[in-house]
Amino acid sequence: MPQRVIDARALWGYYTAMNEDEIKKEQGQEDIPADETAQSPDEAAQQQAPAEETPEQPVDELTKWRETALRTAAEYDNYRKRCTKERAEFAKYANQGLLEELLPVIDNFEMGMQMAGQDTSSMIYVGMSMVQKQLHAFLEGQGVQAIPCEPGQMFDHNLHEAIMSEPSDRPEGTILRILRRGFRLKDRLLRPVNVVTAAAPEQQNAEDKA
Repeated sequence: MPQRVIDARALWGYYTAMNEDEIKKEQGQEDIPADETAQSPDEAAQQQAPAEETPEQPVDELTKWRETALRTAAEYDNYRKRCTKERAEFAKYANQGLLEELLPVIDNFEMGMQMAGQDTSSMIYVGMSMVQKQLHAFLEGQGVQAIPCEPGQMFDHNLHEAIMSEPSDRPEGTILRILRRGFRLKDRLLRPVNVVTAAAPEQQNAEDKA
């Protein structure tokens, strides 16, 4: 009876494969199909999405606080400039109330000067002239200036106050007489000039009939 010829190399490979399978089973490292562990592109994108969005939140918060800080700084700068302007305005016109009360006193003093001027050699007139110069120097030092006004000028409602009107051959609104001088405090009107203006003939006739 003929004997089988056993291939030694095939037998060795068979036993080796069997031994490797036994070792994997004992260690619990059975082969896992590749399709169960692989991730699809969508799943990988979902897992990576939160990691990409997380850094944007701190950046947005920082931008918001930065804009708030810049806006607050701008508002504070505007407030500081406004306070500086108000302080300068107050200092510029701080004596306005006092000067307004002083003007009637100056008016009465000048009326007395006109009466004393009838005798310019008297000591009363000389003394009042000295006081008048001091008053004018004081007003100029405070920034008070008389408003130039002469008969024949046209009435300006920004500088003049019409106390009454009279018929005249001059154009309507022409200043005929000056009743009281006006003054300006720096660039602000302190007191308008009181004047008498020329009235239109039609207006004067209507007033006479009334």
